[in-house]
Amino acid sequence: MKYIFSLLLFLTCSVFNATPQCLTFRDYGFSIGVLPPGQDNSITDVYGVLVGHFTLNKNKNIRTGVTAILPHTGNIFMEKVPAAVYVANGFGKLTGSTQIQELGNIETPIILTNTLSVPVAAEALIEYSLKKNENIISVNPVVGETNDSYLNDIRGLHIKKRHVIAAIENASSNKVMQGSIGAGTGTVCFGYKGGIGTSSRKLPANMNSYTVGVLVQTNFGGILQIDGVPVGEELKQYYFADKLKQADGSCMIIVATDAPLNSRNLLRLAKRAMLGLAHTGGISSNGSGDYVITFSTANKISHRSDSPIDTTATLRNDQMSSLFLAVIEATEEAILNSLFTAETTIGYKDHKIEKLQIEKVLNVMKKYNRIPSK
Repeated sequence: MKYIFSLLLFLTCSVFNATPQCLTFRDYGFSIGVLPPGQDNSITDVYGVLVGHFTLNKNKNIRTGVTAILPHTGNIFMEKVPAAVYVANGFGKLTGSTQIQELGNIETPIILTNTLSVPVAAEALIEYSLKKNENIISVNPVVGETNDSYLNDIRGLHIKKRHVIAAIENASSNKVMQGSIGAGTGTVCFGYKGGIGTSSRKLPANMNSYTVGVLVQTNFGGILQIDGVPVGEELKQYYFADKLKQADGSCMIIVATDAPLNSRNLLRLAKRAMLGLAHTGGISSNGSGDYVITFSTANKISHRSDSPIDTTATLRNDQMSSLFLAVIEATEEAILNSLFTAETTIGYKDHKIEKLQIEKVLNVMKKYNRIPSK
């Protein structure tokens, strides 16, 4: 019954040209894994995390934007958060990564945008931090990217500093808008329209009730799988078969948790996020910039302290496995949400990328007995 209702709602969304928030993967009655999602099934289910978008969708050629992720509502430079970066394939331009790897913390909002807008986004973050903090002379801006040049006039350098600041100022703890929005406006995933996706997992009380939230910017290729079903192969839309004739691209994965993790265990968590990407059929190709940024909101790292000793409590290694499962499931579902919520887009040089063929996907899922019975 839920499948029939979801199909009717899908047709309604199609007729009325709905926004990117029409239907997520879970709205069709599907689920990924065994752990339950958080309240909004969003990275903002991790208390204090904020997300904002700025979408630049002008004339026929500009399809790009900015997405900002803030670890908390305070002064991030003065109250840094433990963090880590994992590089699965380094064909990309992740600004700020070496200092995160060295010191194990983040001191600015995390910005996602297009490849050639990384410098202007970094400059905007620096100015943002200087304005909030007098007398500082060093800032480590964190900016990730994917290349949206198929749908966007990337050489036009259309993203400006004010757009980055707008994304930061738009950030809220509300349920995150997904699909063709912000940094996902011009992205392509598995030959379909990609975008921004998010998901979360809430551990049960006997596992300390921790939350893991994931946000992705999907712009990569491979052979799409949904809950183990070879959808890309069935629809003949995959590497060596799709019209783009390539699987190169990138995926930025941002992971937040309220579990008290140090940078070493955050790195371990980041590595598991790539297993979630693999579950969807991504292959981390030669030309793909696949990065995972993880941070914990449980402990703040003061920029200034009278004590030379840091005594914060952190989770034991043997308590990590449930978090590993949570991040794998949330990453997989976030990627699927980016596909399910994205809209067909026409952009640069009249290039057109179709949205995921939902009706055909549902038929394939039914063929493999994945349609929910109720």
